[in-house]
Amino acid sequence: MIIRKYNKEHDEDNLMALIKNEGQGWSCYWADNLSEKYKAALKNSITYVAFEGDVLCGYSRSIDDCGFYVYVCDLLVRPEYRRKNIGKRLMECIYEDYPERIVFVMSDIDEYYKKLGYKREGSIFEVTKGI
Repeated sequence: MIIRKYNKEHDEDNLMALIKNEGQGWSCYWADNLSEKYKAALKNSITYVAFEGDVLCGYSRSIDDCGFYVYVCDLLVRPEYRRKNIGKRLMECIYEDYPERIVFVMSDIDEYYKKLGYKREGSIFEVTKGI
């Protein structure tokens, strides 16, 4: 297993295929003209990719809050590679590369992060207009 920083030229097509194969739950990144926005986000984020041989089996994407915090936005492992600690290893890359930062996860898969031993800290709300 090799985990390294994302390289647009080498990883973009495989990564977008991985996301698309995950189904409708991830369509906010690939449907319509959103894929171009997400490709730009990947390039401008803290993005790691995990490979087993030539197979892209997982990735994480995080954003840097101007040196204060790191927020994990996306963590995805190909179904056939789950339960092999790939997600955990992708998370470890973040706090190894940014040891002075507090790392937060934005997720709707809370049980996974609880299993890793992460502590729930607050909640996240969507701000909507006109309410």
